[in-house]
Amino acid sequence: MIVDERRSKILKIAEELGFVSLQRLVSELGASESTVRRDLEFLDSTGHIQRTRGGASFLGDSQVDFDTRRRLASSEKQRIARRTVELISEGETVLLDGGTTTLEVARYLVGKSLQVLTNSLPIAALLMNRPEIELIFIGGYVYPRTGVALGEQSVEALKRLHATRLVMSTGGITADGLFNSNALLVETERQMIRAADRVTLVADSSKFGQRALSHLCPLEVVDEIVTDEGVAGEWWQVLDQAGIRLDVAGGNGRQG
Repeated sequence: MIVDERRSKILKIAEELGFVSLQRLVSELGASESTVRRDLEFLDSTGHIQRTRGGASFLGDSQVDFDTRRRLASSEKQRIARRTVELISEGETVLLDGGTTTLEVARYLVGKSLQVLTNSLPIAALLMNRPEIELIFIGGYVYPRTGVALGEQSVEALKRLHATRLVMSTGGITADGLFNSNALLVETERQMIRAADRVTLVADSSKFGQRALSHLCPLEVVDEIVTDEGVAGEWWQVLDQAGIRLDVAGGNGRQG
């Protein structure tokens, strides 16, 4: 396993568990303890995790440089991002929330003539000098771990905006709806949903069946989910019943 693949897998495990022990990582990766320690030191320096005694805690996305994020993004997230951009037409007004997958979407938006609204500093930094993109940044309290603007000011700004499409990520998906771990983020994302005509959720298959601290919205709010081929079969029926189109990157989409 090459370095970037190993570090990406460490992040995925840490994100799913919240905390992961050093010994579990050594076992799952098949790497030496010294190698895993070096990987944890690197990921700690980027702000993705916090090293603790005996393991590491997941911190979420941080405002690191785009090249580092691109290297760490899993191949699944890159395929999801490419497929999502195929769904977006020239001239659309696209609202992007923060996250590693939406950052990948932003990378593939380059070259398209669009109006992009975002509350993510990393996405804004990526797109700010692109002449084909009209960029509007949504301000507010900037959450230090992610570089994303949240809270009352963001909500008030969003009330004055309209988008043809919201592209958003989530911390978890169950039959009860979408979940995220930050209450301020949930408040802001709810207003994003109100501001958009169409909601496109980008989520890798690990998010299905997962819950987080705060309930964001019912499934029926989402128009389509772009994901990878790892989604379990029972989710097709759940999403069909909710009227959601499931689009599998690298596979065949299905209309609910």
